[in-house]
Amino acid sequence: MGVEKVLRCLSNSFSRFIHLVTFGVPKNLPCQKEYKDIANLLKLFKGIIDNIDDAHIHSDEILFKEFEELDLAVNEAREFIENWGFHKSKICGIVQSRQVIVKIQSYSIKICQTVYRSLESSSSSTSTSTLSDIQHCMEEFESLKMEIASEKLDEALKCICEGKVPPLEHLIEIIELLHLSSSQELIRESIAVEKENDKVNEPDQINHIADLVFHIRETMVNLESLKAIDGVRIPSYFICPLSLQLMFDPVIVATGQTYERDSIQKWLNHGLIRCPVTRQTLSHTNLIPNYTVKALIANWCDENRIKVNRASDHPDKAEDSTSRDLIQMVGDFDPSIQSTHLTPRSSFEVENGFDRQSFQKSNHPSPEESCSHSRSGSTSTAVSSERLCELSSEMASDCQISSPSSKTSGFSPWMPGKQHHSSNSMGEIVTNGGNRNYPRTISLPSNSSPNELTTSSHVQQLVNDLSSPSNETQTKAASELRFLAKHNMENRIIIGESGAIQPLLSLLHSNSKMTQEHAVTALLNLSINGNIKSMIAEAGAIEPLIFVLETGNTCAKENAAAALFSLSLLEEYRVKIGQSGAIRPLVDLLGSGTLRGKKDAATALFNLSIFHENKARIIQAGAVKYLVELMDPATQMVDKSVALLSNLSTISEGCLAIAREGGIPLLVEVVETGSQRGKENAASILLQLCLNSPKYCRLVLQEGAVPPLVALSQSGTSRAKEKAQQLLSHFRSQREKASGRGKS
Repeated sequence: MGVEKVLRCLSNSFSRFIHLVTFGVPKNLPCQKEYKDIANLLKLFKGIIDNIDDAHIHSDEILFKEFEELDLAVNEAREFIENWGFHKSKICGIVQSRQVIVKIQSYSIKICQTVYRSLESSSSSTSTSTLSDIQHCMEEFESLKMEIASEKLDEALKCICEGKVPPLEHLIEIIELLHLSSSQELIRESIAVEKENDKVNEPDQINHIADLVFHIRETMVNLESLKAIDGVRIPSYFICPLSLQLMFDPVIVATGQTYERDSIQKWLNHGLIRCPVTRQTLSHTNLIPNYTVKALIANWCDENRIKVNRASDHPDKAEDSTSRDLIQMVGDFDPSIQSTHLTPRSSFEVENGFDRQSFQKSNHPSPEESCSHSRSGSTSTAVSSERLCELSSEMASDCQISSPSSKTSGFSPWMPGKQHHSSNSMGEIVTNGGNRNYPRTISLPSNSSPNELTTSSHVQQLVNDLSSPSNETQTKAASELRFLAKHNMENRIIIGESGAIQPLLSLLHSNSKMTQEHAVTALLNLSINGNIKSMIAEAGAIEPLIFVLETGNTCAKENAAAALFSLSLLEEYRVKIGQSGAIRPLVDLLGSGTLRGKKDAATALFNLSIFHENKARIIQAGAVKYLVELMDPATQMVDKSVALLSNLSTISEGCLAIAREGGIPLLVEVVETGSQRGKENAASILLQLCLNSPKYCRLVLQEGAVPPLVALSQSGTSRAKEKAQQLLSHFRSQREKASGRGKS
């Protein structure tokens, strides 16, 4: 192709681009000013090209290549503008615009330089004005600047590419410049970025953009948590990372991450199959209600007299003490809200309000959840089911710790007589019914802040200290890692990637109870991150955790139980934990632990009971006896007990154990006087008992179950009504059979 033809094609491309930018630019097009600047420069450049005598331009392959590349870049920019729409990602749009504008700028400058030299050295005389025009055009291209949003994005993406977290001020500027401060805009952007993932030719770039969106969401969650409702700040781990609102109906996805149901359902409705926070592919799209987080939010709202208006999902100050009724949130294993997205499965079944449907949880990250910069695995800033581990141990309420004696650990990392409390901790998470009888308080090391961001070098030194021959050094290092991992998600990543897991697991066999406690709690806090949870599990954590559960001090046992629960969220480890001998010490903790310990044990056992084979193991370990005892309202464990019993009653051994331990009278009492959640589960258990044996049916009737069941069938929740009606129908059929036999 000759120079003349190449220049004509280039001139035509310029004309089409200039016309489009002049008359057809979408209002929400990113980098509008830059595109208009480029159009004006190309108009100037076109005038020069049109007036150049191509006979005076030396034709060579390099110049031809530059002409072709510029033509491609201009057409790429034009196609980008033509295809731009509201559904597109703002961030991807700016990044792509920057790339194509830089291409146009670069090739235009090169061509100007080449043409200038060619004309200048031509034997034919070239007007000075032409050379001056080319020089001016070149200078204008060189002075072209990108908008500040583009510059900030470029800086942030460079940080992420280097494995660093973008500075907070940059993230806030990006949020403001791109108008991502509203929850709807951020959800739209998150969905748009995810959709771009399948279209781009540079997966690394889109992964870095997805990481950036993650950090933006995290920043927004933290900013939202700073907002106060009548002076009450919302804990960041109660805020959905997608909607940026206090969660009303938290649900767990396959990765273990927790979201507001409406938000994640919108995500799934767009055909997206990756977890928004972890970006792991979802093994299924079931949405499992997160009853624990729901209960914690309910208790927090109740304590602070905050109500949630379902129409807007915005919290408001309650006008009276009926906020719990307004919120309709109850209990850790509340079956009242059923997932409509569950599909039958053969082995993982739960009848605790799920009507024999799949109840699956898997690899997670969490409220402050974290995300590896490579994004190869998982990572939140939203509360996930793993958050229960943190809430039930470190954050919700840690064991009360006094300064360790020199006999135990050989050092005292705490300042005597001084307590340090996290500013973003809930302090004391209220238990069922708002009871505060068993708080855990914590003393931080005097030189530590739970939100303090550490460095890789400092963590590496601590990891090295874990293997020190000095127990004092080991204990001090484990203690500091424990607190560094407590609230800060980036610290968890740094610690996990610094090789801390194996030495921490080794310390679980330490003869020092305090060392053992710090190590197990550090692992619990690290397990909040999905990637690190998997690393802990794969490092062989089950056996050492069971050892702590059997031999540790009170706090260590409780946190070991919570850590086992965290690992059980990985589906394959739910099976392994049950097969590894963890159930008996968990049952022992259920029977003899503190209230916190009993709750941790019940939570872990409940999750393990989802796997069918574990039900028999739990029953054989003697759990039913303790669970029946815990149905006494004075224990504050009624709802947890009946929830777990509801799972166990789905096998005949469970029904036998419940009846043998005298559970029927207490179950009838729960149907009559319990919470909505408790009534549903109690009715479900009674139904299983009656279907299992006519003998149990007679015992249920002898306890006067009919009146409360009739009341429940008329005024309970939909599931409670269903169970009560099935029971009453079963009673009638049994009566009719007995009557028929009598007549014959």
